[in-house]
Amino acid sequence: MTNKSLLDHLNWRYATKKMDPAKAVPQEKVDAIIEAIRMTPTSSGTQPFELIVVSDPDVRAKISEVAWGQQQINDGSHLLVFAAWDNYTADRIDAVTNQLNDERGEIPMAKEYYDNLKANYLPRPAEVNYAHAARQAYIALGVALVAAAEQEVDSTPMEGFEPEKVDEILGLKERGLRSVLLLPLGYRDNEGDWLLPMKKVRKSRETLVSQV
Repeated sequence: MTNKSLLDHLNWRYATKKMDPAKAVPQEKVDAIIEAIRMTPTSSGTQPFELIVVSDPDVRAKISEVAWGQQQINDGSHLLVFAAWDNYTADRIDAVTNQLNDERGEIPMAKEYYDNLKANYLPRPAEVNYAHAARQAYIALGVALVAAAEQEVDSTPMEGFEPEKVDEILGLKERGLRSVLLLPLGYRDNEGDWLLPMKKVRKSRETLVSQV
């Protein structure tokens, strides 16, 4: 990596359309991206999602088939699948509380906080809770995109896939998970990616930002 600023890295990155299948992302770079995802802030610290790292080309090929044939899944060396909890449960929230107690010591305020969380979350419909958990996965995706750019690894965030079929391929339903987002990691094909030479386009600061 070079001594680029964060904004330099963000200007460098783009949603890569064609990856070079001959170039694999080194494991240490994948690990750095995974660690950044692990450190992502989430609502109440629950981290209500899991990350599935798919490097097996046969599994990636199956996922590509139910993701509109997007070739980055095949041509990249790794596919990150963000899978949210299908619901909040007492056991899942208690696991958060227990870890806090183990690592920080018992804090009465924490028990009260998470008891209140259970009182608010558990009566809600599962679909409402899943939607909330999925939003936390989106926060993690944002962190992953920045981390990949910082590692000078190309990536392409994807919502265009059939979640139920990805869940079936990866056995997620049995684990109480639902796939939300896909993120292939790899290296851009400098000759074959039509988007690479194009100017990055974003709204102007004046259009995007209001100050009160």
